[in-house]
Amino acid sequence: MAIQVFNQKGEKVGERQLSEVIFGIEPNKHVMHDAVVNYLANQRQGTFSNKTRAEVRGGGRKPWRQKGTGRARHGSSRSPIWVGGGVVFAKKPRDFSYTLPKKVRRLALKSALSVKAQDEAITLVDELKMDAPSTKEMIKILENLKLEGKTLVVLDKNDVAVVRSISNLPKVKSISVNNINTYTVLNYDNILFTSAALDQLEEVYK
Repeated sequence: MAIQVFNQKGEKVGERQLSEVIFGIEPNKHVMHDAVVNYLANQRQGTFSNKTRAEVRGGGRKPWRQKGTGRARHGSSRSPIWVGGGVVFAKKPRDFSYTLPKKVRRLALKSALSVKAQDEAITLVDELKMDAPSTKEMIKILENLKLEGKTLVVLDKNDVAVVRSISNLPKVKSISVNNINTYTVLNYDNILFTSAALDQLEEVYK
């Protein structure tokens, strides 16, 4: 699959063949679903904590005597059926994270990238270079490349000027090629690669 290479001004400067092994496979929806669920599970903090009837303050004394009052018997005012009582199956801190096999993760990412390639949602720029952080200049670059909607910019290294220029744009996110994942790829309308980032990606996933 051939793709045009642009510069920051939006001018065509060449053409490049995308790797069929990464961008040309038959997408596996099941594997992509597994990868997305895994990513979201790993983002959960799991720091919630509710109190059981044993942990709620009070309730040590029996509210009233067992018999003779005409009311239902109760042994504690902190029973789950009482207002202010404990929680029956109280949530406690837990770790939701788990890992997927390496082959599954790689196949899911290749499937996601292939989906974007089929949708012609991948753009390649020869380089992104800025002397200083400038959101205004970054907006101009995206306009030159005709990128609208949510855009993921994949970089080969952490260029401070470029990253900071992107950070103020609500629909644009920068990510290192080492951290690219299935969820992030699928979550954006457009994927913008630098040539260096694409080189690294193809070297790792060839």
